[in-house]
Amino acid sequence: MSVLAKLNLKTVQRSVAKDPVTARREKLILGVEQQLRLVDAALNGENFVIKFKRKVVDDAGAVVEQVAEKRARAWYFEQDRGYYVQCRYGARILMLNGKNNAVWVATLKEVAGVLAAFKEATLAGELDKAVAMAMVRANG
Repeated sequence: MSVLAKLNLKTVQRSVAKDPVTARREKLILGVEQQLRLVDAALNGENFVIKFKRKVVDDAGAVVEQVAEKRARAWYFEQDRGYYVQCRYGARILMLNGKNNAVWVATLKEVAGVLAAFKEATLAGELDKAVAMAMVRANG
C-alpha cells in the first residue's frame, strides 16, 4: 500500500481574502483596547505612547528597523464637569445611535466601562452600520 493512499487527500483553493466586516470589527476592537490601556495609564498617572517599527536608512545606506513612538490620542475629553467618550474608526467619529456621537460619564474611572461597552457592541455587530456610514463619508 502507498504512503499517500493512507492520507486523507483533498483539493482545496486557499482563501486569503478576509471578510471586510470582520476586518473592520478587528480594527475597531484594536482601537478600543488601545484606548483602555490609555485610560489605565491616565488613572495611574503614567504617560502612554504607542510603539511601532519602521524602516529607516542609516548612515551607511542600509535599511534597518527602528522602534518609534507616537502619542496616543484619547477618544475622551473633559467637559461639563465630566467626560465625553466618543467611539472612533480611524479619524472618523462614529454616530452611536444614528444621531448621537458621545457618551457622558462623571469620572475618568467610568470611561473604561464605556470603552468596554464599545468593545462588546463591536463584537455583537451593533456598530457595523455606524462604521459603514463612516466609510461612506470617508470615500465619498
